Amino acid sequence: MPHVRRAKRASIAPFAVARRRLIRWPRGTMPLVPLAPAIVIAVGIATAVAIAVIGIRQLASMSDQAASLRAEVLSATLVARLRGTPEGERAEFLGLAARRATSEILLVEQSGQVLVNESFGAPAKADIFQMLTQGKGETTTSLGRVRFAARPLHPPLSNLSVITFVSAPSPPPHSIALGNAVAALTTLLLGVAVAVALSFTKAARDDVDYLRERITAMARGHGPGASNADVIPVQPVPIRSLDQVGLLTAAFNLLITRFAAAERTYRADLQQASAMDRERSAFLAGLSHELRTPLNAILGFAHVLESEVDGPLSQDAREALSVIRQSGEHLRTLIDDILDLSALETGKLQLSRRAVNLRALVDQVMREASAAARDKPVQLRVTGDHGLLAHADPRRVRQILTNLVSNAVKFTARGSVTVHIAGRGRYAAIVVQDTGPGIPPEETSAVFEEYRQTGDVRSRRAGTGLGLSIARRLVLMHGGTIQLESELGRGSTFTITLPIWLDPNRAPSLAQPAPDASPPPGEAGGGRPGGRIA
Repeated sequence: MPHVRRAKRASIAPFAVARRRLIRWPRGTMPLVPLAPAIVIAVGIATAVAIAVIGIRQLASMSDQAASLRAEVLSATLVARLRGTPEGERAEFLGLAARRATSEILLVEQSGQVLVNESFGAPAKADIFQMLTQGKGETTTSLGRVRFAARPLHPPLSNLSVITFVSAPSPPPHSIALGNAVAALTTLLLGVAVAVALSFTKAARDDVDYLRERITAMARGHGPGASNADVIPVQPVPIRSLDQVGLLTAAFNLLITRFAAAERTYRADLQQASAMDRERSAFLAGLSHELRTPLNAILGFAHVLESEVDGPLSQDAREALSVIRQSGEHLRTLIDDILDLSALETGKLQLSRRAVNLRALVDQVMREASAAARDKPVQLRVTGDHGLLAHADPRRVRQILTNLVSNAVKFTARGSVTVHIAGRGRYAAIVVQDTGPGIPPEETSAVFEEYRQTGDVRSRRAGTGLGLSIARRLVLMHGGTIQLESELGRGSTFTITLPIWLDPNRAPSLAQPAPDASPPPGEAGGGRPGGRIA
């Protein structure tokens, strides 16, 4: 069932991450409420300035056109009136006309000579000649910026011309009033626009906050449709508006609906897998117990026959009984592995901890393994501390050591298998090193998985692939660690650590192992046949 628990944790993990992310704004973002009115104000002011500038320019253009038209009309009127005005009264007439029209008037000859000057200053003769040539245009006088018009008198006075100057101020009249009106209207419109923008953005922000709070509550397991953090909510979020937030809410509702359906399917599959795991464990446990009953009878009668109680045996019969006994021991070892794995997965395996003399226990395991190394040039060695005690279950420690040592002996064709015992702070370390072929780097990560084996095909068929997996679980149950270092062609090194025994007054005699340190059934003699299990 560990893979079922891992799958359950994996399904909950994304919601824990989402829960942490939903309760705060991302970095580098700005809230919506002050941003939209600020944009409205900026756009409104820019628009008002543009309108004011365009309006003043249009007003200036119209003022210039009006000044030009006025100058031309005044010139034409004066030309018509001067034909009937005596020469001595021309100056008085032009002065009266200049005062009434609030303009400047010159009566000049075609050569540029000024005859009557009704202005604050007479232009130079060259300027007058240029004005006569142009007929109308723009210049600067004592009035400031003006528009002028030059028109000759009719015969017999065609040698005379009238030049009129009409003021064309810049900025044009009423431009300040126009600016004030635009400013007032802009302020009024901006006030209304900002109020409307605040209303809409606040409504949008409220909808977003509502959606965020509902999602946060769902992630925490407190929202409608969710009873705890492990249950996926299925109740959709109400849609409060028909804008983009509403579309987002609708999309989110579709998402959670699909996810809820997938979650229900997943949980159904998870329950089915859990039930299958329980049934498999129960089946394996029952099958193992049922197999052990006839197996014990086979081993018992084989032992009775080997003791020659009923008479001497021939050499062939003795060899046949030896094969029967070894095969039975092998089969009992496989059954014990299955029972141990079932007990570990169901949590029924309990440890009986006490002080364990590691050196004495290793010596016994190495003596039993020497039978498997008898026909090979392999030397077995034990080094390290003689009095180091571990706080552990002696039966399970023996099972761990038997797995590691028997695997090392099995895969080492020549060289040595060394077990070193040393203290490392509050832990006791047992290092099992061999000079075998080693384990490929791509297989070291899976070496402790169930039903996985490395090595050649022949050795793989000899075991269940559970030895190292059970050893790892037993080490972790003791609160220790197990590590593997291997290199092809140079052997492998397994290092296990177990908590050290801290009360020497309760330690047993160093000469003998703990009373119940005998190996479990099927682990004595000959070592484990499972091969190097990965």
